[in-house]
Order: sequence, then C-alpha cells, then structure tokens
Amino acid sequence: MPEFDWRSPESYKSLQGAKITDIAWECLRRNADYRREYEVMIASSPDGEVTADFRRRWGICFRS
Repeated sequence: MPEFDWRSPESYKSLQGAKITDIAWECLRRNADYRREYEVMIASSPDGEVTADFRRRWGICFRS
C-alpha cells in the first residue's frame, strides 16, 4: 500500500476540484460520534428520517 505524504502537494491533487461540501461530508462521515448518533436516530425513527435538530447539531444544513 502506498504511503500518504500529507506534506506533498501531489497528495492533494484529487481534491483540487472538490467542493467545500464534499470535503465537509468526508470529515463528517469519518466522525465516530456522528456515525453512532446517526445509527441510533435512524433505528428509532419511524420513517427513517433525520430530524432538523440533528442536521443543525452536525452542521448539515447547507444553504444554496
């Protein structure tokens, strides 16, 4: 497996065209607390939807 060099500009070439929301989502989906809270909420939600409070808490309310 190739080693990732976080100091090398070459390591970030794939992110040059990424939107800020893409980068934010990547960080959020790696957050263990977010994943745990999401799973608990979905399991207890009758319609499988997340609440507005959950979205606000985790900052997933993006304005267009």
